[in-house]
Amino acid sequence: SFIGEESVAAGEGSFLTDNPTWIIDPVDGTTNFVHRFPFVAVSIGFVVNKKVEFGIVYSCIEDKMYTARKGKGAFCNGQKLKVSGQEDITKSLLVTELGSNRDPETIKIILSNMERLLSIPVHG
Repeated sequence: SFIGEESVAAGEGSFLTDNPTWIIDPVDGTTNFVHRFPFVAVSIGFVVNKKVEFGIVYSCIEDKMYTARKGKGAFCNGQKLKVSGQEDITKSLLVTELGSNRDPETIKIILSNMERLLSIPVHG
């Protein structure tokens, strides 16, 4: 099976089943692309029994290939990635993305989540 972000955005229904499924977003960061903001990627995932087996993200402008496989770790251009090890959230930098859904109820939920995150005294 195949699920494509652009076809879903165009109104086609998609349902994740237990079948082996490719999930593809050929222009991940469409809004960035439209505004010439240089964070755009091709994203591909492979799912079996509704569980992600591996994923690939190619950051076109940066020429970076991110890969990850269940139980095998994550890599950027072949170099193993690891988390920072920071355990104190007050010494952390949080990153979020608000999404493109402007439905009033969705915005309310997003802003509520942001309020909870911003009340934590993080670095940024």
